[in-house]
Amino acid sequence: MMTDQASPMTTSDYKRVATRTGALDRRPLRLAMMACAGIVFLCSQPVSQAAEAGNGVEKSFWTIGVYAGPSPLRLSPAPNASNPVLRGTDVTDMAVDTVAHPFLVVEGSRYYMFFTAKDLASDSGGIGLAESSDGLKWKFRRTVIREPFVTSHPYVFQWRGEYYMIPEAHTETSVRLYKATAFPDKWEYSGDLIQGDHFISPTLARYKEMWWMFTVRPGNETLRLFYASDLRGRWTEHPLSPIVAKDPRTARPAGTPFVLYGKLYRLGQDCYPRYGYQVRAFEITDISPTTYSERMIEIPLAQATANGWNAEAMHHVDARQIGPNRWLALVDALGK
Repeated sequence: MMTDQASPMTTSDYKRVATRTGALDRRPLRLAMMACAGIVFLCSQPVSQAAEAGNGVEKSFWTIGVYAGPSPLRLSPAPNASNPVLRGTDVTDMAVDTVAHPFLVVEGSRYYMFFTAKDLASDSGGIGLAESSDGLKWKFRRTVIREPFVTSHPYVFQWRGEYYMIPEAHTETSVRLYKATAFPDKWEYSGDLIQGDHFISPTLARYKEMWWMFTVRPGNETLRLFYASDLRGRWTEHPLSPIVAKDPRTARPAGTPFVLYGKLYRLGQDCYPRYGYQVRAFEITDISPTTYSERMIEIPLAQATANGWNAEAMHHVDARQIGPNRWLALVDALGK
């Protein structure tokens, strides 16, 4: 993970510290809870697309765009990008209407985007791959994972010279690990990291010589934390887990965690006043096998604008440092 020289933005007084019970004091608005609970997975019930179909109203779609800035906490639409840079219609080997959850890999002079590609009506799809020479203009390359069950949210990372992926498989009861046999095109299933529940948006961070996994339960309001000393070793649920309980404003992961000035940040979806409305960052002020605390950054990283391709929602930001005080981020958005 990389650091940056830009100063973090001012944090609000809104702080959360986990206690030994694992319960966090939150009183989310009932409307927010209903909004997220009614849309457990992006791939299941996005209101705009489902409700507008067939009634003569122009449909909204999830698409992917590019943001940039001097820090992962200070992002805006990339000046030379024509957003959205990827639509469902750009996927040529599957019939899909939704692209979302983009994860960015920079390998040499090439940029690779792994993303959810899905047809909402049939609840089918897979993991797509797009490529770019500059990170601004993107071309679909191929579908790289397609299983009998639904896969999405393709969290991609490199470890000891190898590339791995843990896509969400929300109908299954495990966190599935894939390994690239010929990056970026070929991947094979390599085993389960955790079993026994439905794990939504599993997201890893390597920090302080430990592996940390953030994953939300169905309903988007309960964030669990696991840790392991080895990627393939025994994963243990943190004694303070869930670290977010009954709060759809902050629970669901929303992109790759990053390190800035030596501090680890996680990203979370804010589902109020509607599902996936904006993305917030949380500075993790303490993390160990027995302790956890975080505080929310006051200004969102990305949020709906009420106009165009990102009018209705933005619920994912994946940022990488590409130079001194230069960050590039892939984002997704719901709009027309």
